[in-house]
Amino acid sequence: MSTVREVTPNVDAGTVLAGAQFIDAFRADVGQAKLSAREACTRMVLHGPRWIDALTRLRNILVTPFGLKTSGEGAYAPGGLIGLFPVVSETPERLVAGFDDYHLDFRIVVDVAGEATLRHVTVTTLVKTNNLLGRTYLALITPFHKIVARGMMGRIAEPAR
Repeated sequence: MSTVREVTPNVDAGTVLAGAQFIDAFRADVGQAKLSAREACTRMVLHGPRWIDALTRLRNILVTPFGLKTSGEGAYAPGGLIGLFPVVSETPERLVAGFDDYHLDFRIVVDVAGEATLRHVTVTTLVKTNNLLGRTYLALITPFHKIVARGMMGRIAEPAR
């Protein structure tokens, strides 16, 4: 498993999600692994730890009464879906996914960069709240976000299962 560390976000928030009030980034070194941004995102989202799947199911149960989205189904996704995340834009080195909802809009940006022998993947999360429900939701999930982000990123350097 690769080491995951929090880093200073290095994306143009105004371009990715104008008005974002929350932004953070985590980086995992992947050595010589030749990964595209899509493959890195797929490993994170579809091959993450099972405890994250359980938290996601719990989240979906809790937010359903509030009319919040529980998946990306029905969302416009020019690049299709990776798990529940609609792909908004993509190059081999960068994938942007996310959607806009009543309470908040969010994006994840997966960047693959570095030299041939020392490559890394950086995942940046951006959130723009739209109302009191969004601000409350963000405040409630922020403590868990860092743990979940690190857990999901730990699978990037591992071969797909």
